[in-house]
Amino acid sequence: MNVRTLIFLFGAALASAAPELPEYRPAEKLSGVIRSWGNPHMAALMKHWEAGFRQFHPDIYFADNLKSTATGIFGLSENVADLAVMGRQIYTYEFYGIYRRSLLLPVEIAVATGSLDVPGKSFAVAVFVHHDNPLASLTLAQLDGLFGAQRDGGWDGLNWRKESARSPERNIRTWGQLGLTGDWAAKPIHLYGPPGIYPGGQSFFQRRVLGGADTWAEGLMEFEDRKKMMEALSRDPLGIAYTGLCYQTPQTKPLALAEKPGVPAVALTRATVADRTYPLARTVYIYFAPDTPGGEPAKPNTDPKVREFLRYILSRQGQADVAREGDYLQLTAEAARAQLGQLN
Repeated sequence: MNVRTLIFLFGAALASAAPELPEYRPAEKLSGVIRSWGNPHMAALMKHWEAGFRQFHPDIYFADNLKSTATGIFGLSENVADLAVMGRQIYTYEFYGIYRRSLLLPVEIAVATGSLDVPGKSFAVAVFVHHDNPLASLTLAQLDGLFGAQRDGGWDGLNWRKESARSPERNIRTWGQLGLTGDWAAKPIHLYGPPGIYPGGQSFFQRRVLGGADTWAEGLMEFEDRKKMMEALSRDPLGIAYTGLCYQTPQTKPLALAEKPGVPAVALTRATVADRTYPLARTVYIYFAPDTPGGEPAKPNTDPKVREFLRYILSRQGQADVAREGDYLQLTAEAARAQLGQLN
């Protein structure tokens, strides 16, 4: 049995596993062009969605300019795109280009779950230690204690959240603070991570673990090259790093993660990313500007073509297309319903 057959069968199984998703039924007859800018890694997924949508709306055509996630919001801001196809959430400063045009903020719709371990495809974030380290799991709060530091708050989109503030007493700097004993207890923790995002940007790890803060632990060693970072961790029994499962080496092991103390830690697998129980599973998004050209400022007036295409993506058929693509994972029925509510 070849790889394509396996992917197809797995996709069919996933599609049949979500019968509770609503079927797509056209609300009206549509024609015209839908323009998309953004993430090239989602190009194959977009082609599946576009082909499926055109079965219902043969007079709709698509013009895709998928060069990079960074161009997606620019396309919306300059009104040369109807959709921004994004492998991440937009940065705080990216809201303003659309806002100045219409006094309305872009609308975020989660359209699929990121991959388990495919480079470039919004893979889940794994946390690694050396295989000689006896540690088996961490909570997100402990991760914050490791990689974060004292702070006054953090950014949640356009909002500064003081709830993300914390004192230096929550810093974790030795292995004994994580419960290791004997020779491990007094040993310092060596931190490895990807480079920080430029000012105004936030990585998924910052949003999810550090509460949107940009205050990192002292001594964090940053690596542009994830393979070199994991090679360094392979030689360092006192190290801990975060990156994709695709960069694991034989000398390192991923840790199970718990959302909070007192709940079971979850191992990183394709199944736990798909059902979104793994705390650092990621999401991919499509953004649109909630106004049509010539519309009255500050009054939402979504293009019917955009609304219908997104309704299709969030339907049973649209999420079956995700399974057919094979790398990205379907939204759960609960997540898809929440996004339909957001769309409406």
